[in-house]
Amino acid sequence: MKVVVLSDTHLPAFGVRLPDEAIRAIGESDLILHSGDIVQKSFLDELSGRKEVRAVLGNMDMEPLASLLPETRIEELEGVRIGMTHGFGAPQGIEQRVQTRFRKEDNLDVLIFGHSHVPMQRMQGNLLLLNPGSATDRVYAPYPCFAVLTVECGKVEAELIRCS
Repeated sequence: MKVVVLSDTHLPAFGVRLPDEAIRAIGESDLILHSGDIVQKSFLDELSGRKEVRAVLGNMDMEPLASLLPETRIEELEGVRIGMTHGFGAPQGIEQRVQTRFRKEDNLDVLIFGHSHVPMQRMQGNLLLLNPGSATDRVYAPYPCFAVLTVECGKVEAELIRCS
């Protein structure tokens, strides 16, 4: 299963559409996971017209998104448990703060978050921490980026995709 992971798209504030690399990856994927700051319901609808979307609420997501999206969610895909939240506070220490949104009993394999616009993937013990960055931000992010997860038979691989 191929999963495109987005965060902090902020459309239309950060542009009119996703970069070509992200659109191409979505076309080749089975599912989209979005970790918040979608900003406009019309963009969520556009994504949903391309693939199934599972998303969480970001700090910039107002109504009607605030009524539609949970703050956290856990997805199980082919035996891999994926926690999702947006994040909060300063970029420093965000990895630790997002982990407080979940319990040890949730048995996560992957924790996806956003908020900082800084792409990163890092193993912490058996937990993959993944921030896909922002595919649309060309001001605050170090570079536009999203992620692709390959999930199969209880195993997961992540790849950060830098957009041109």
